[in-house]
Amino acid sequence: MISQNPVFIPGPTNIPEVIRKACDMPTVDHRSPFFASVLHPAREGVAKVMRATDAEIYIIPGTGTGGWEAAIANTLNPGDGILAARNGLFSHKWIDMCQRFGLEVTQVDVQWGDGVPADKFEEILRADKAGKIKAVLATHNETATGVVSDIAAVRRAMDAAGHGALLMVDGVSSIGCMPFEFDGWGVDVAVTGSQKGFMLPAGLGITGFSQKAIAASKTATLPRTYFSIDDMRKGYAANAYPYTPAVGLMNGLKLATEMMLAEGLDNVFARHKRLAEGVRAAVFAWDMKPCALRPELYSDTVTAICTPEGFNASTIVSHASEHYDMAFGTGLGDVAGKVFRIGHLGMLTDAMVLSGLATVEMVMSDLDLNVTPGSGVAAAQGVFRRGAASMKAAAQ
Repeated sequence: MISQNPVFIPGPTNIPEVIRKACDMPTVDHRSPFFASVLHPAREGVAKVMRATDAEIYIIPGTGTGGWEAAIANTLNPGDGILAARNGLFSHKWIDMCQRFGLEVTQVDVQWGDGVPADKFEEILRADKAGKIKAVLATHNETATGVVSDIAAVRRAMDAAGHGALLMVDGVSSIGCMPFEFDGWGVDVAVTGSQKGFMLPAGLGITGFSQKAIAASKTATLPRTYFSIDDMRKGYAANAYPYTPAVGLMNGLKLATEMMLAEGLDNVFARHKRLAEGVRAAVFAWDMKPCALRPELYSDTVTAICTPEGFNASTIVSHASEHYDMAFGTGLGDVAGKVFRIGHLGMLTDAMVLSGLATVEMVMSDLDLNVTPGSGVAAAQGVFRRGAASMKAAAQ
């Protein structure tokens, strides 16, 4: 039997049937006029979701990791300085990539569960009198820990220090789910992927470059071919690509952005926030806590949940998969075995989330954790219930 259970990993996410069908299309000549009707609306839709008015959008057949590489390869030179915080596995991976490119990384080690330290960044940037640091890397939403960082505060720190570095932001698990202000936060390069908030299969690395970043690309000397935005720009101008694009995925992206904009971005963000609050209510009802250290750090797309000392959190994920055919996220990196993760982003509803919480409760009961069955579900229902209040209001 093929499972129809929703997944609760923080990506790839559940795919709406209408988007899946949009991706499932016959072979199209990507050099035909038809391709332009997919390419340009998809890029324009992404720009609107990022809230970027003057940025150029480049869509790479790949993933968010490819987007990271495009960000650094197109804008930097060998030996350039990078400032970044290591506060989770994905910030760690981006730092590792920079080091492999021969960039000199100033790494700020942060407790996993905390956010990007804007005040420490300002201190370091003020001390960089020679302007050695050419880019500041910030992970907006650290998927491994369920922590959202204040990118506006990072931009304020950079401006207060009077530093001209580029601001590069990993928005892989935030863009399309939580407010992201490319223009308002002064972002120079934003990176995301198709398989998170855009509700598509994995396969597209989606990037936005500011005019400042594009100017930097003119003199950057790090090697790039596949990721060259100069080549992409020339291709886009001719309604084409420098190589074979993933036409079906881009057609799905076009529809996904249309659906999100039709719903209204503020409504999309509010929906994700409600789902996240329901999950967190369940976590507290289980007498557990998020990995994120403070409420202002709580992510609206993924919650990493700390399990009791000495308990291997990974067994929750494996037991759920083996016995209930439902997928949750394991702990990664420094928090492996200490947390499990519930993804609550993309195509999810209140009722779908309740099914996931009920399954987690069965799993934890099976594993003899001290959790009262139904406690988390009831707490989430308290967040989600709207019908009774609506009926009372209508009667008054």
